[in-house]
Amino acid sequence: MADPRVKQLRIKTGVVKRVCKEKGMYEKEAEQIQEKIKKMQDEGQELYYIKKQDQLLQETLTVIPDCQKRLNNAYQDLKALVENEVELEEVEEYQAAKTVLEEVASHVTV
Repeated sequence: MADPRVKQLRIKTGVVKRVCKEKGMYEKEAEQIQEKIKKMQDEGQELYYIKKQDQLLQETLTVIPDCQKRLNNAYQDLKALVENEVELEEVEEYQAAKTVLEEVASHVTV
């Protein structure tokens, strides 16, 4: 039977990768909306449409801190698991988890 620790490594690694990607997408979306608002203002479009875009921007900006919090938690969970399961260092999932931790470290706030 497969080691349940390996399964946990695979699951937690996937969570960290997914939440990091999700946070990046929201940040990118916020930038695009800001650019669109600026363009609309420059073109002198109706205030109603600009306000609607601003509402969309505010909704997007409120999601980013939640994503950051989930990323921090998932990162800490995976880091703790990797530190506690050193005897699995020859396993492919363990190596993948370490790689993800290194890649995502710059996106995490402690």
